[in-house]
Amino acid sequence: MDKRYEIFCLADPYFYETPDRLSDSASRTATDDAGRRSDESAADRSADPGAFPVACRPVPDGWRQTRSGDWLELRPAAGEFPLQGWKIHASATLDNADEIGSAVWDHCVPRGIPFKFVPHRTLLYLRNAKYAGRGTSGKFATIYPADEAQLESILRELGGSLEGRPGPYILTDLRWRTGPLYVRYGGFAPRFCVDGQGRLVPAVEDADGRLVPDRKDPAFRVPDGVTLPAFLRPQLAARDAATVRDLPYRIERALHFSNGGGVYGGTDTRDGSRVVLKEARPHAGLAADGADAVARLEREKAALDRLAGLPVVPAVRDWFELDGHRFLVMEELAGQTLNSFFARRHPLLSSDPDPEALARHTEWALRMHRLVEEAVAAVHERGIVFNDLHMFNIMVAPDEQSVALLDFEAAALAEDDPRQIVAHPGFIAPADRTRYEIDRYALACLRLALFVPMTTLLAVDRAKAAHLAEIAAEQFPGIPPEFLAEAVATIEGTAPGTAAASGRTRAPDAPAPEDWPASRDAMVRAILASATPERDDRLFPGDVAQFNDGGGLGLAHGAAGVLHALAETGAARFPEGEEWLLRHTDPPPRGTPLGLYDGLPGVACVLARFGHTKRALELTERVLDEKWQRLGSSLHGGLAGLGLALEQLADDTGERRLHSAAVEAAQVLARRLDEPDDGTRGVNRAGLLHGATGSALLFLRLYERHGDPALLDLADRALARDLAHCVQDSAGTWQVDEGSRVMPYLGAGSVGIGMVLDDFLGHRPDHEGFATAREGILPAARMRYYAQPGLFQGRAGMLLHLSRTTAPGVTEADRKAQLTGLGWYGMTYQGGLAFPGDQMMRLSMDLATGTAGCLLATGAAVGSGAGGTPPSLPFLAPPAHRSATPPPGPAARDSAPAPGDPQTGLRGGGRTEAQPSL
Repeated sequence: MDKRYEIFCLADPYFYETPDRLSDSASRTATDDAGRRSDESAADRSADPGAFPVACRPVPDGWRQTRSGDWLELRPAAGEFPLQGWKIHASATLDNADEIGSAVWDHCVPRGIPFKFVPHRTLLYLRNAKYAGRGTSGKFATIYPADEAQLESILRELGGSLEGRPGPYILTDLRWRTGPLYVRYGGFAPRFCVDGQGRLVPAVEDADGRLVPDRKDPAFRVPDGVTLPAFLRPQLAARDAATVRDLPYRIERALHFSNGGGVYGGTDTRDGSRVVLKEARPHAGLAADGADAVARLEREKAALDRLAGLPVVPAVRDWFELDGHRFLVMEELAGQTLNSFFARRHPLLSSDPDPEALARHTEWALRMHRLVEEAVAAVHERGIVFNDLHMFNIMVAPDEQSVALLDFEAAALAEDDPRQIVAHPGFIAPADRTRYEIDRYALACLRLALFVPMTTLLAVDRAKAAHLAEIAAEQFPGIPPEFLAEAVATIEGTAPGTAAASGRTRAPDAPAPEDWPASRDAMVRAILASATPERDDRLFPGDVAQFNDGGGLGLAHGAAGVLHALAETGAARFPEGEEWLLRHTDPPPRGTPLGLYDGLPGVACVLARFGHTKRALELTERVLDEKWQRLGSSLHGGLAGLGLALEQLADDTGERRLHSAAVEAAQVLARRLDEPDDGTRGVNRAGLLHGATGSALLFLRLYERHGDPALLDLADRALARDLAHCVQDSAGTWQVDEGSRVMPYLGAGSVGIGMVLDDFLGHRPDHEGFATAREGILPAARMRYYAQPGLFQGRAGMLLHLSRTTAPGVTEADRKAQLTGLGWYGMTYQGGLAFPGDQMMRLSMDLATGTAGCLLATGAAVGSGAGGTPPSLPFLAPPAHRSATPPPGPAARDSAPAPGDPQTGLRGGGRTEAQPSL
């Protein structure tokens, strides 16, 4: 589970939401990077009890005040300020934030020094919460000195007055003495560059005046070409003096990191035994009750001490402090966590599960649940509520005949009537459950999750438990009915045997996906009901990625992708959505990426489709004015997607010069096929969105326009590069090997490669190697279970592939099975049908992860779009709806040079003198 998502679940029960909306003051109109600002007044903030008093002060004369994200910014209205330099961060706790903010204000305003700070208690809490980003944790205020002399004076004067004040350690920075001030070198103004993997990222100038990434790793570093001021050298020496060399433990590997600290595996050098060291950072990693990581670790030690001697908990070995951080040392338990068993051997990871395998899994799951129940009962007998039971916190012994419980930081005495302060979203109990009922609720969720690991859907609607029980019973006929009925009754708070607990409840206004066009209308109804045209950050709710620069605009997670899906499936146009997209690209936010799925080219293609040609060309010019040739290679955010977009926009707008730019993008990609696969441009990833398959798609589409066989040779090489990343599982299914896991999916797995193999084999059907690979990939799209419904990382992508593939042997039954399976995830929203996004903790409407992608895939399987053509992703229309043989001769070339012409240098993929210099 990706812990980043948890913080986006706090502000809204249905959708991933920016956590700043938890504060009343944050309901102001959002400030964007294009200069549209709507400042809240001090009076507005003073009415909010969570606002810090310093944030309610009137704006000083001659100063400007703006809101940007979490920050309240103040700077003199006149004067020139550096673009980059040494900046000062002030750390703060919830209790001393106003004191520190007032000190910063009182120091900076008389001296004309720009600064910003977090104005609200909730926003500061979220910055310091357990799964907040480690790169931003602790940063309460930022001060921008004009030069190193002013930097030193601020540190000595303001730092002296704040000496000894507590606050979370800022991991990216160097601490000034023992107070709450820290320093790092970085950008003062928003500037951007393309990094080594082709992503648009915040930038600073290097010593040669080039823009380079402004790195914000959770460790202090001095950028190349920058000299650490002499007065900071003692602070660096003090930091380097704190080491683990004198501990009697050899730390060998990091097991886990959070904002509260790390968990490490190692060896006790005194006796050679295996141990786990758990670290807690003071004032960081705040839980729901405000307890920091140290307080929670103290709770864990107290619980383990009370449970000492039980075989179902780890034994405490040591307890010490190092450089202000608290450490708990425990014995390392042999085995694997319960969740790890599913990716390896869940019987539904097959197109046709063996009945004996289903029976074996049923027997195993029932035994596992019994063992966990017994372990929890033993903990309850000692008067302890575990309070955070889920599959990641259950260790299964190597012989699978016993289990132990891990991670007692939320555990508490039952007599204290505890509430949950941290919990897995798929197992978190309703607020009305108390004491031991909290653990019993989690045990009920475990009954379902052992068969269909989808209980995170209960975070949106606990009534989904009955449907999950029905799915489990259908897939595993050997489950005792009472086992599931009791689970549903406990989750829903009903009596076993009632209609809700029977597992046969269906929402009457949520048709099954195969019930087209009723399902289309239901999905469209949910999508439009979720729209928020009054907001500036996004139009439709989707993945957390939409809150990055430009994320609310693009194809993958933004408005453009939803509008594309609506148009492809024949839904009525949504003029208000088009107007929103036009308004928010006039101009687009600074920092909006330059890729097809993450940025401006995808938006331009969608706007051109709806006839907004002028704006489409304006956005395209913005891209071409950048150093776009340095982008990565991918379809998602790199040259493959940009080249396809330019080619399409040339046709849509009549701007034939865009054809030449598309060919240039292909030239660069052709050269990169000769480069080592070392990951410097992200090319060591495989799959449609991020691997060389995207380049193959561009080469194929240019071949279909220009007819140069060299382009097919290039596509062959690109596909072969990605297929080299594939491995075969025990059943012979081809999947992308990512090291720690194998991936079958459309976006980053083997099925996306299979989709382009289909198109390639339409031109070279005698390529035996690719035909074999396509056959090996096909079972990846026929599995009975996928963790998520989304288009790029879930079942909808499999459905789309089965709906367009030309692979032999695909049947209507295959498509129907995935359509039915897609219905497993369906939820009701505002009388419509909606689907959860990545991590399945909230609904999503976007194309990549949510309802729009499910709509597109369903339409491709059972419906038709505009003009009777099956709905499809951009540049991936079904092969049957494209000409397999490109038009010959000059007519195919328009006014752009053919890629096989000498001036393009693409023939054979080799280099020529005529290739453009990068």
